[in-house]
Amino acid sequence: MTKSQLIVQIAEEAKLSKGRAEAVVNAVFDAMIDAMRRDEGVEIRGFGTFTVRHYKPYKGRNPRTGDAVHVGPKRLPYFKVGKELRERINGERAGSAESPRETTRAPVTTTTRTRAPRVREEDLSEDVI
Repeated sequence: MTKSQLIVQIAEEAKLSKGRAEAVVNAVFDAMIDAMRRDEGVEIRGFGTFTVRHYKPYKGRNPRTGDAVHVGPKRLPYFKVGKELRERINGERAGSAESPRETTRAPVTTTTRTRAPRVREEDLSEDVI
């Protein structure tokens, strides 16, 4: 799903104009970006958590030339999926009493592959060769 598809879906579900839906989506994204710029995490219960990870500078290599290159420190956004979202994507029921470890699974049956018998060249007739 692209940002424009998200805007269209929000506009349809909330009965808003596309312009207002776009303003809502942009406001939410801008608030999240501003929070991460301030090194604050963004937690959306049931969905996940956005945080910023800090990386130290290091010496890298240019893959084309093999020369050593200095890579400066950087901050990158990181997303950790929430439990409810993970369960919904996997088709599990949210709030189920059974844990995944307690469920019994059907035994896995494996099938053995049979190979075709090897045929020697001398066993073939001349018209097959």
